[in-house]
Amino acid sequence: MSVSRRSLLAAAGVSFTGALGALFAAGPRVAAGPRVAAGPRVAAGPRVAAARRGGGYGPLLPDPYGLLDLPAGFAYRVLSRAGEPLRSGEGPVPGNCDGMAAFAGSSGAVRLVRNHENGPAAALRVPPVPGLVYDPAARGGCTVLDLAPDGRVTAERVALAGTAVNCAGGPTPWDTWLSCEETEDRAGTSGYAEDHGWVFEVDPADPLRSGAVPLTAMGRFAHEAVAVDPATGIVYETEDAFVEPFGLFYRFLPARPLGGPGSLRAGGTLQALRVRGVPDLSAVDEPGTELPAEWVPVPDPAAAGTPIRFQDFGPGGITHAQKLEGCYWGGGGVHFVSSFARSAEGSAADHHGQVWFHDPRRAVIRLEVLFGPAAGAVLPGDSPDNICLAPGGGLMVCEDGGGAQYVFGVTRGGEVYPVARNADDIGGPGAPEWGEFAGVTFSPDGRTMFVNAYTPGTTFAVTGPWH
Repeated sequence: MSVSRRSLLAAAGVSFTGALGALFAAGPRVAAGPRVAAGPRVAAGPRVAAARRGGGYGPLLPDPYGLLDLPAGFAYRVLSRAGEPLRSGEGPVPGNCDGMAAFAGSSGAVRLVRNHENGPAAALRVPPVPGLVYDPAARGGCTVLDLAPDGRVTAERVALAGTAVNCAGGPTPWDTWLSCEETEDRAGTSGYAEDHGWVFEVDPADPLRSGAVPLTAMGRFAHEAVAVDPATGIVYETEDAFVEPFGLFYRFLPARPLGGPGSLRAGGTLQALRVRGVPDLSAVDEPGTELPAEWVPVPDPAAAGTPIRFQDFGPGGITHAQKLEGCYWGGGGVHFVSSFARSAEGSAADHHGQVWFHDPRRAVIRLEVLFGPAAGAVLPGDSPDNICLAPGGGLMVCEDGGGAQYVFGVTRGGEVYPVARNADDIGGPGAPEWGEFAGVTFSPDGRTMFVNAYTPGTTFAVTGPWH
């Protein structure tokens, strides 16, 4: 059963906002183009309004090379492809390209750090470079690409190895990358010599300086993504749990906030989000709904005996959500995504994606965007995953569902438009299939969008008339 406006007001003293608020940074509206399918419901004005129809940058044009369809005026460059040699000579480029972030180098250069979500059966492991390996039996990790000011790849090397199922993560204010393991496998499982489910800090400029040290105080669970408050140093974390009990939304209070590279090793306090009267966020179905946020200490962050989401959080319980994935800081708060909820799998209600915003100053969370089924959304098709804020305002969403795979934009007014479509058919005869997108991010100057096609692992740089 969904949570109505009236029941929420009665249960938790809830208020409703009238604007998209911090989700969409100020910027010009995207020009209208050919009509596309109706978008999601969003918080827009004193009432919830249906999303406008529009075309963003216009229709996507078929790529004659069969890799990436883009609007007119846009172009892509393939930066890296799984199986090709790393420029460092350390081995082949690993597969399963996932979360990613871009950091400013010197004189307009860019460093692009990229996760590889490799499990025990991955064919193209991250090469085990000495000094960068946590567990020799694990096949995941990170690689770094150095890009010249003109976009050429000048270097490509391993930055972290011997980790497992490195899904997403997030950048820090001191220009390092937090790589997250999306697994809870213990030592002795799948041949692993170490426990997994940790966050690792990666220094893109000097990976050997960061090494392969698990940040155990940040919790052991199926991590997805993180976002760091640049004013306080608090780290927010999502947990991608497929089955009940579903994942939690966490915050980590560092003992040395904003202490720079390596400071998170000093430990801190891990807490989980509680919304009283709302044990499952899928029950909230009205964009603009605000709920008071409480933070409860996690009894055993290392999950030595019991996975965190099973632990006893005392009277009042804890708040869960299915498929918590993308997490991104912007506009004075943190955005986080629930990719979908299915009542047949145990969720309180069904939806095809939620985008939430946590305002730490007001201690509330707010449902900003709801993707179907009540919204009637066709775009994004299903399962929003990695997200980022576009430099000119609005949201970029990687789709991770069935059928054709897109990167979509959502404007400040709730307009949904296609940005890119994966044209690389990896299916068999009569059964087309396209890999999901992941790791969408922008260069520090906002002129280039970087994104991964997860399968086959391909990293693209997209340029064009970004608004």
